[in-house]
Amino acid sequence: MWNAHAPKVFRIVARVLGPGADAEDVTQEVFVRVFSRVSGLRDPDALGSFVFSVTVRLLKWELRRRRVRRILQLTDTAELPEQAVEPADSEAREALGRLYAILDTLSADDRTAFVLRHMEGMSLPEIAEATGISLATVKRRLSRATERVSSQVEKDTSLAAYCMRAEAQDDS
Repeated sequence: MWNAHAPKVFRIVARVLGPGADAEDVTQEVFVRVFSRVSGLRDPDALGSFVFSVTVRLLKWELRRRRVRRILQLTDTAELPEQAVEPADSEAREALGRLYAILDTLSADDRTAFVLRHMEGMSLPEIAEATGISLATVKRRLSRATERVSSQVEKDTSLAAYCMRAEAQDDS
């Protein structure tokens, strides 16, 4: 089970929580919960969906926990720490840090929908199934999150310029 599902779980966790996150610890926690509850699984063919739903629920809990810690100022800052990087990657790292700062402003539900759609490339029905919500709710959450992220990216001149350069490189 670990070999089959851990890489995908880790990738999703790392993308949802952002750089510097404890993706390995959260991935292990997902499997601790899966192993403790797998005996109640009625359909063995649904194991992949079960693992993914545990991942999504744990990520939502973790995002809510982080938000509360930030609101109550239980951490020093809500900013990503400055890290020394090679010059070639510094612009991309800065853009990624700015994007994750924007994602931090979203609710856990909206952020999960946004990441699953735009970073994981999942279809809307796949997101609905994985999160256990209706397709209409997925569409509402995704629309709200996409509008907010787009608006914030446009306001951040540095991030907007980086996105335009990245799109130009993709087109060439």
